[in-house]
Amino acid sequence: MPAHAPSLVRATGASYFPIALVARLPYAMMVVGVLTLVVAGRDSLAFGGLNSAVVGLGAACVGPLLGAAADRFGQRRVLLASGVASATALALMAWVVYSPLPGAAVLAVAFLVGASAPQIAPMSRSRLVQIIGSKIAPGRRSRTFDATMAYESAADEIVFIIGPFVVGLLGTTLDPWAPVAGAAVLTLVFVSAFALHPSAAVAERHGEQALPAAPARELTRPALLAVVAGIFGVGLFFGAMLTSLTSFMGDHGSAASAGLVYGVMGIGSATLALSVALFPKAFSLRARWLVFGATMLAGALLLPLASSVLQMCLVLLVIGCGIGPTMVTQYSLGAHRSPAGRSATVMTILGSAVIVGQSAASAVTGNLADRFGTDAALVMPIVAAAVVVLAGAANWVLSPAPAGGQSPSTTMVTPPLANAGTSA
Repeated sequence: MPAHAPSLVRATGASYFPIALVARLPYAMMVVGVLTLVVAGRDSLAFGGLNSAVVGLGAACVGPLLGAAADRFGQRRVLLASGVASATALALMAWVVYSPLPGAAVLAVAFLVGASAPQIAPMSRSRLVQIIGSKIAPGRRSRTFDATMAYESAADEIVFIIGPFVVGLLGTTLDPWAPVAGAAVLTLVFVSAFALHPSAAVAERHGEQALPAAPARELTRPALLAVVAGIFGVGLFFGAMLTSLTSFMGDHGSAASAGLVYGVMGIGSATLALSVALFPKAFSLRARWLVFGATMLAGALLLPLASSVLQMCLVLLVIGCGIGPTMVTQYSLGAHRSPAGRSATVMTILGSAVIVGQSAASAVTGNLADRFGTDAALVMPIVAAAVVVLAGAANWVLSPAPAGGQSPSTTMVTPPLANAGTSA
């Protein structure tokens, strides 16, 4: 380690973070963009919801395989290939919806949209973990790791809130196919820029390719599966909240404003997510999950009581204060529990779990709203928040209190982060 080890920004290069932020935006636009396009082109909300769910299915089936390929062959090859495939699939989606082809063809392309989606957020986390382990001084790794996981989760929050807003903006001002076409252009430009960024080479010289990969069965450890279940619950919440909020705003005569109101949730979420790095070490990861998961659930329980847009905004502020720190905690645990040589695989599993949850909840909540009204739809965010809390309780059991300040999960940490020392 050099005597004057650089900061993370210097180690990655100043252009890294803005490129990585914009590159993950198409992923956040896919589900809502496909829903908007299909509803407009095929005149069926139910079929639109089904296509959104199929996008999530494609991401679930192939996303972790892309992570495994990146662990083995490096991120550049995988991201360049998936970026071209994703842009092609998105362009094809914009065409097939208005074509005379049957619904099965639309569903097949929707699956390709999800399957080819570049996994920017998990790849970024994996890349930064490797750079922290190789370029940051050992005494600064723990704080840098916490701050990085906080930033990455805040970035996810930002794009998953901005994404639906951009879809709504493009869809209403231009055409329903515009959000999908826009996502294709963003993918070609920014995913390629992310893949070719010099930080990819730095991470690969010191990363997973230099490690003997742990057996695949290590990915099924209960402690890691609890994290997957928890972040799947967060994805459920995203989908259920946006869909039920759209129904709520429709009842108040302004369904098109749902994306703007949804953005209120991001205020508290991003603020609290970024502040996680300042939390004391005594506030362990397993405790954070339960505390902030309970905050999510408490806020969700207030949703059916909101009778005005102002009241809904206040409830969303409360919920946001729980979501951000919960996601930071879950991704931190995922990084610590990644088997050796498989960090990109784990991160893509977590990223896929978010979009699968979002897709499934969007379809189910939309169906509830159509059949039983907004009050029934607003129950779904409560269910999703309960999943997060229950997974947090399981994680508490599977993460015994650390002894002597050392996390019990560090036996599962990849070597570069063995000195990170964040308590579980």
